[in-house]
Amino acid sequence: MILINGKFPVKPEHAERWPEISRTFTEATRAEEKNLWFEWSRSVEDPNTYVLLEAFEDDGAEAHVNSDHFKAMQEEFPQYLTATPDIVNGQIPATGWDKMAEISVD
Repeated sequence: MILINGKFPVKPEHAERWPEISRTFTEATRAEEKNLWFEWSRSVEDPNTYVLLEAFEDDGAEAHVNSDHFKAMQEEFPQYLTATPDIVNGQIPATGWDKMAEISVD
């Protein structure tokens, strides 16, 4: 699978509205056939930073970056950000989430 982690530094005046601002893109991406998950979280250290965790089947990322909603996001999102998002991505030998081996809950 292709795993992508991104950090989006949102302008303070838009931080509370970020879930609404990103909703159309989020819903369209989640509806993609090869999308495994697409989840936003807000940083507890910086409330103006949103962290995106997304994953696609091995052959799903190309369709994603070539989609109309991705192109629209590229045009729309910069006005709401203070800087270019940071990203870590790569292909990993997994197909989904596993349970953490280091702790367990009975």
